[in-house]
Amino acid sequence: MRKITLLFVVLLGCTACKGTYDHKGKTPLVEVNNHFLYKEDLAAVLPDGLSRTDSVEFVERYVRGWLEETLLYDKAEKNIPDNAEIDKLVENYRKALIMHIYQQALISQQVTNDIPEQEIADYYERNKQVFRLTSPMLKGLFIKVPLTAPRLNDVRRWYKARTPEAVDHLEKYNLQNGVKYAYFYDHWIPATDVVDLLPLNVPSPETYVGQRRQVELKDTAFYYFLDVSDYRGTGEEKPYEAAQEEVKELLVNQKRVRFMDGVKEDLYQQAVKNKEIIYNN
Repeated sequence: MRKITLLFVVLLGCTACKGTYDHKGKTPLVEVNNHFLYKEDLAAVLPDGLSRTDSVEFVERYVRGWLEETLLYDKAEKNIPDNAEIDKLVENYRKALIMHIYQQALISQQVTNDIPEQEIADYYERNKQVFRLTSPMLKGLFIKVPLTAPRLNDVRRWYKARTPEAVDHLEKYNLQNGVKYAYFYDHWIPATDVVDLLPLNVPSPETYVGQRRQVELKDTAFYYFLDVSDYRGTGEEKPYEAAQEEVKELLVNQKRVRFMDGVKEDLYQQAVKNKEIIYNN
């Protein structure tokens, strides 16, 4: 069959195209209008671990795609009346690509991603109105216990108290009776991380817990207790710990821009000093 033959060509490299072209050591497999698809290039894109059948199908699709693209390119090239604009676009792209690669290499060699913690905090304080939440976050405490658990009235009292003693009681209680316990009074977490633990059936569960702050629910097997000590909704200022990485990335980018501005300025001043710039009036 044609498919099997094609696969043998690819795997064994038994076919070579005729002609006097310099293939630079590569093995041509398919030729159309003096364009060549090489065994080595095809082997480089052939995924590992494919079965024989899958390999045959992949090779056939790839070769067919290569042929169609090559034929379309030849047809398009013959029907574009003026290639000057394309040449200009290609040259501009090549120029931009070379500069981009060079700048990335310079930045990776000369610019570190280290930003002092104090600099990040100071920038956040000056600009925190810029950093807004796209979804709610909160602080608090959550505990889930069976309906048959003892001392439920104590649990109700402890989870609302927010004192170190009450938290200590809850932690010890959880070791013997709890199913799920989470302490996050000291750090912000996405509100969805909490509401996903609750048997809530309301249109906006995040808003629900933010408005009530202390929530007690139950289903057929468990009680759920949630105390929200702090809450920030969508559109409000991001807490520092949530914005920290975003601020750092912004400062790193600014650092990179300043570095490249300095490189360009140095190149310009050096060219002026060496009288390499000529203005033709």
